[in-house]
Amino acid sequence: MNKTHYASILASFAVVVLAGCTTADPTVYAGLSSAAELRPNPQDKTGRVPYTYRGDVNWQRYGKMMVDPVTIYSGRDNQFVKLEEADKFELASYMHNEFTEKLRSRFAIANTPGPGTLRLRLTLTGARKTTAVLGPLSHIDIAGGVYNTVQATRGGEGSMTGSVSYAVEVYDTQTNQLLYAYITKQYPNALNVGATLSALEASKAGIRKGADALLGELK
Repeated sequence: MNKTHYASILASFAVVVLAGCTTADPTVYAGLSSAAELRPNPQDKTGRVPYTYRGDVNWQRYGKMMVDPVTIYSGRDNQFVKLEEADKFELASYMHNEFTEKLRSRFAIANTPGPGTLRLRLTLTGARKTTAVLGPLSHIDIAGGVYNTVQATRGGEGSMTGSVSYAVEVYDTQTNQLLYAYITKQYPNALNVGATLSALEASKAGIRKGADALLGELK
């Protein structure tokens, strides 16, 4: 048996054994300001947004948005899986920039509170890196390809692929009233091979998807 064939078999075996080893679904993190308001989301069928809160709000009243620096959650119930502090800061910075740019197409980005102005607070609560070597291999290996195809049709996570979990809280800047909040877990499409080529790219792809989703909610 040559080395290439052996590596393929090993990768296939790893997919079968480790396919379920993904980051746990997000929880109601105790340290969040909105924790007491969050409730299970009966509309969520994918597990991406398991908890949410929505006030009675007309988004058309708001034309400006303040985007706070992203907070890195330090509570004991965080869901960071073997991430260095530098990785957390990289994701937090990327998240702030990505959400700011996406929301700029709908809101004027503001630096001070005022009438018609929202405040966005993002809290990075967890993340998992893509497994080196086996992550990309599992997307081109036969057994891994079958598994990931099934996951893609279900909207599920790819095998050994990274993800990101975070909380979104939107406030009225004048009243400091919580208008909208949710906890989410985001990850790339299970067939997105490109997102497996570096350790944090899948988490960043999840951030991009999450920014698009929020923009869609606030239109």
